[in-house]
Amino acid sequence: MAGARIVDLISRVGPIPFERFMEEALYGEGGFFASSRLRSVKSGDFLTSPEVSPLFGETLARFVEAEHDRVGDPFRLVEVGAGSGSLLTSLLAVHPVADTWAVEVSPAAREALARLPVRVVADLGDVPAPFRGVIIANELVDNLPMAMAQLTEGGWRERWVGHVAGRLSLVDAPIRPEVAAWIERFSGPVEPGGWVEVQLDAYAWMGRAVSMLEAGAVVVIDYGDTAEGLAPRRRDGTLRTYRAHHMGPHPLDEPGATDITADVNFTALEAAAREAGAETELHRQDDFLAGLGLRDRLSELRHRELALARGGDPVERLKVRSLRTEAETLLHPRGLGDFRVLVARRG
Repeated sequence: MAGARIVDLISRVGPIPFERFMEEALYGEGGFFASSRLRSVKSGDFLTSPEVSPLFGETLARFVEAEHDRVGDPFRLVEVGAGSGSLLTSLLAVHPVADTWAVEVSPAAREALARLPVRVVADLGDVPAPFRGVIIANELVDNLPMAMAQLTEGGWRERWVGHVAGRLSLVDAPIRPEVAAWIERFSGPVEPGGWVEVQLDAYAWMGRAVSMLEAGAVVVIDYGDTAEGLAPRRRDGTLRTYRAHHMGPHPLDEPGATDITADVNFTALEAAAREAGAETELHRQDDFLAGLGLRDRLSELRHRELALARGGDPVERLKVRSLRTEAETLLHPRGLGDFRVLVARRG
């Protein structure tokens, strides 16, 4: 189990940075994403937008098609954190891309992806670069390991993970220079006692992804906000866990048995993308999908549902209603519609 391995590690080397704990709990042996279970399905632990509605992938296909037209051939599509394959399934049905890659660390997810006409690899570094195309990361960067820091009366301090009185606990540690530098640039205003999830890995991932493109776009979709928008959430921080579609216990309580996540700092991601040579746009998910025609598609479904209500097949009417209500969830202003979409273009 991941918990036993982490305790053993701490017994040998002493307290570890929170990002090391998170790496082991999620991706190490016995980790949450290293198990034989597929997590992003109804019988799993969480659902992302493409599992909620196939219209998510169908709508993103319009973006991919536009980028394909813009940068030309040869063209490659890469989804990082492809999960169950639901996004690629619906996207490729609308805009087929012969050179499509799925990047997925989870063995169970890689097994599910094997049924699709795509190349499946475990790491973004396994995709040859540079290339022309689109890289999509939907609810990926919120799971990348991050450091934890708290502003005390004496200044910033990190919170590492130790083993105290028979249990894993957060312990005080001096702040490392790279953590302090990230906070200085991207934390935004924080009151004493406030917490910041220091997303160094996400920042590095964004720069790496953009740098792989000769021309094209990286699209990051996730919950979070700009540094300014995250300010009201700093008092308690945004670190949390999920299990079986509900909020889970404290991240230290059951490592390996829960998803560990936090709100994404999009100010930092935008900076990383621009430093790698990209131009950026930041949208709300509802506005982004509406701009690609999802509201028009919903209007068509409503008209079709009404027509079926006047004398059509009742089973077909239920199917249309289900498709409509699922797609409306993608635009809900206090739910998935409030996610952020970062588009970083090169070339």
